[in-house]
Amino acid sequence: MKDRPRPASRKDQFLNNPTRSLWTLAIPMMGGMSIHMIYNITDMLFIGRVSPDALAAVAFNMPLFFFAMGLTQGIGSGVTAVIARFIGSNDKSSADNTALHGILIGLVLSIILAGSAGLFGELILSAIGTPPDLFELAWSYLRIIAIGMPFIILSGTFRSIMAGEGDMKMPMMVGGAGTILNIFLDPLFIFGFNQGLSGAAMATVISQFLVVLTMIYIIIIRKKSYLSFKPTEFSPSNNILRGIFDIGLPASASMLIMSFGGTVFNRILIYFSSSAVAAYQIAGRIEMLIFLPIMSIATGLVTLVSMFFGAGDLEKVKFIIKYSITRAVIITVFGSVVIFLFSPVIISSFTPDPLIRSIAVTYLRIITFIYPLIAIGISCGRAMQGLGKGTPMLITTSIRILLVSAPLASLFVFIFEKSIEWVWYAIMISVLVSVTVSIVWLRSELRKATKKLSS
Repeated sequence: MKDRPRPASRKDQFLNNPTRSLWTLAIPMMGGMSIHMIYNITDMLFIGRVSPDALAAVAFNMPLFFFAMGLTQGIGSGVTAVIARFIGSNDKSSADNTALHGILIGLVLSIILAGSAGLFGELILSAIGTPPDLFELAWSYLRIIAIGMPFIILSGTFRSIMAGEGDMKMPMMVGGAGTILNIFLDPLFIFGFNQGLSGAAMATVISQFLVVLTMIYIIIIRKKSYLSFKPTEFSPSNNILRGIFDIGLPASASMLIMSFGGTVFNRILIYFSSSAVAAYQIAGRIEMLIFLPIMSIATGLVTLVSMFFGAGDLEKVKFIIKYSITRAVIITVFGSVVIFLFSPVIISSFTPDPLIRSIAVTYLRIITFIYPLIAIGISCGRAMQGLGKGTPMLITTSIRILLVSAPLASLFVFIFEKSIEWVWYAIMISVLVSVTVSIVWLRSELRKATKKLSS
C-alpha cells in the first residue's frame, strides 16, 4: 500500500514572515486554550454549586495536578525546542527521532505519575496539609484523576511535538473538541449521575482518553504531520536526550517549584479560612483567561526562536523576541483594566458566598497592576528556552517563590500578623524582582548567541 504524502516543512514560510508566523502559531493555540479555559471556568461553576468545600478540596488537588502538568509541559518545552531547531537546520531525521524520544518519555512519565498518585495519593494529600474535613472530598477527586493521568500526559506530549514542527491548528481542534465534550459531561456526571466532585474527575478522564485516541489516529495513522513516527527507525541518542532535558528538566523543576508555592500559599491562606483558599482558586482561574494569549504567544516564541536560531538567523531571533514582548504587554494592560473594573461581576458568577467574593475581588484588584510585568517575565523565559537555555526559568522561578513570595508572605502573616492583603503584596514584590532578573539574563544570552554564531 502506498504511503500517504506528508505535509511540507513550515521553516521557509516562518523565516520569510516572522510576525505572521507568530500569530499563525499563537492564534490556534489561543483558540484551544480559550476553550480549555472556558472548561476550567465552567468546571469551577459546577463544582461551586456542589459546595464551597468542594471548591476548597479541588484547591488542595491543584498543586498535585500542577506538579504532573509541570513535568509534562517542562519536558514538552524541551521536545518542542529540539524538534524546531533540527527543522531549522534541515535535519528531518533527527527531528523524527526527537519526536519518538518525546513519546517514550511521555509513556514513562505517565506510568510513574499515575502509579504514584494511585498508591500514595492519600499520604501526599495529608503531607500538603489538606484539612480533615476536606480530606475525603479531595481524595475522591484525586484517585479518579490518577486513572486518567496517562491520557492527560500523552495529549500534552503530542501537542509539544506538533508545536515543534509549527502546527498548532490540529492540536487546537482536537483538544478543543475534547474540552467541549468535557463541558457536556461535567453536569451529567456531577448532577445527573449524582457523583458530585468525583463526577468532575470522571468527565476529565473520559474526554482526555478520547483526545489521545484521536491524536494517535490523525498524527500516526493518517500521517497528518511533517514528522515521521516509525518505531523501527528509533535510535537512542544521548545528544537528543541531553537537548530535551537541558531545557525540559529546569522547566519542569520550575513548574514543581510553582506547585510547591501553590501548596505553601494554600497553607498560608487556610490560616485565614477555607473561604480564602476557595477565593484564591477562583481568582486563579480568572487569571488564566488574562494570560491565555500571553502563554500562546510565548509558546509560539519557543518554536520560532528555536527554528531561527537553528537556521543561524539571529536578527530574526531578536526581532521576534522584541515583537512578542511588546504585544504581550499591550494585551495584558488591556486585560488588567477589564479585570479591575469588572471583577465583582465576574466573581459573583462563581459563588454566592459573600466572603469568597470579597477576598477574590480584592486579590484581583491588587494583582492586576503587575500583569504586564508577568507577561514580560514569561516571554523572556520562553525566549531563552528557544535559545536552548532552560536554567534561567528555573532560577527566576526559584527567586520569585522560594526566596521572595513564600517567605515574605509567611513573615507578613505569621510574624507581623498582617491581613490577607499582605499575602498579595508579597506576590507583587516577588514578580518585580524576578522579572528584573529575567530581562538582564535574556540580554546576556543574546550577546552570547551573537558571539557563538559570529565565531
